Amino acid sequence: MKTDLLSSKADYIGITGSVLCIIHCLVTPVLLMTTAVFQDEQLRVGYLSLDYVFIGVNIMAVFFATRHHVQPATKRALWGFLLLFATGIMLEDVNEFFEYVGYAASAGLVISHLINIRQHRLNHAH
Repeated sequence: MKTDLLSSKADYIGITGSVLCIIHCLVTPVLLMTTAVFQDEQLRVGYLSLDYVFIGVNIMAVFFATRHHVQPATKRALWGFLLLFATGIMLEDVNEFFEYVGYAASAGLVISHLINIRQHRLNHAH
């Protein structure tokens, strides 16, 4: 029962996770430079480690979104963008290029989830 509910909401969870990640990544540099709140090392590390939470949320969302009746191209797009997203996030400290890969992949995940929602509605409309 719970997995059915998660499967039906997986695209929405994925969209939310990707959008929150984009917001997090855009706001982080501003917050680090302008507020004294992040002078506390534990708070700063905790906030910055949210990247891994977003990767985990998106892994679960893509997994449950692609379990049943998904077009092969949409399934490949979701898993491909997820791979790019995780790679970009984990390697963003290595080179600035990977930061942009993460942004693009996050946007790709949002679009792919929207396409999956639309295809699901068209295929299951009575």
